Order: sequence, then C-alpha cells, then structure tokens
Amino acid sequence: MKRIELPRPIEDYFAFAELAPSERGRRFTITFTYFEGERLDRLQWWWHVNAAQERSGGELLLAQARREAIDRFRVHIETWLINSDRLLRGGEPFPFLEKNPVAAAPEAPAIDADTASGTVTTWRPSRAASH
Repeated sequence: MKRIELPRPIEDYFAFAELAPSERGRRFTITFTYFEGERLDRLQWWWHVNAAQERSGGELLLAQARREAIDRFRVHIETWLINSDRLLRGGEPFPFLEKNPVAAAPEAPAIDADTASGTVTTWRPSRAASH
C-alpha cells in the first residue's frame, strides 16, 4: 500500500532555512508541514556542515550534503508513516495525515462452521484442566 499519495513529489512540500553561520560551520533545517485533522503540525530535519568541510568542499559539498539530508528526511517520513500506520494524502498547500483506513476498519469476527450452521458448542473445562 502506498503511504504517500500526493499530487507532487514530497520534496516539493519541504521548506528550507539556514541559521546564521558561526565559526563552527553552517546549520540548516528542512521542515515538512501537514494537517492532522484540523491541526497544523510539522516535522523538522536538521543538518550541518562544519567549517572545515565547507572550506574543503565549497558549494559542491554543500549541494551534496543538502541532497543527502533531503533523501534521509524523506526516508524518515516514510518510516514514520509505516510505524504509525498512517498515510499522507493530497492537499494544498499542505498534505493531510490520515489513519490507514484498512487498519481502522473493525475486524469481522471469525465464524466457524458450527456457528454458521446455528449450532453453538460451549466448551467446559474438565476438573483436571482447572487445577
């Protein structure tokens, strides 16, 4: 079953931001906003490039690190949906997080041949079984 049913790739729903650079490097965040019922919520993924990495790799390293962070975040969201038995469905501007309708449906009681024919057998434990 597909857990993500969106009109656009999930990455199109990501918002990107960078915190002010420091001597230790640069920190970035990716935010995924969604509706759960009428409540607006979000998931965030933080990543960084330290100063030495930036000096040695420059913009090429930064672009590669960003692509890896996006891929990891997407996998994180997919795993989260599986573990929580939820789905993301289309919505604009934000997707909707929904319970899996297959899992939410009540399970039909099992019917054995005796019950189906109208005969109900009652089990009564013997004395030996109750000790």
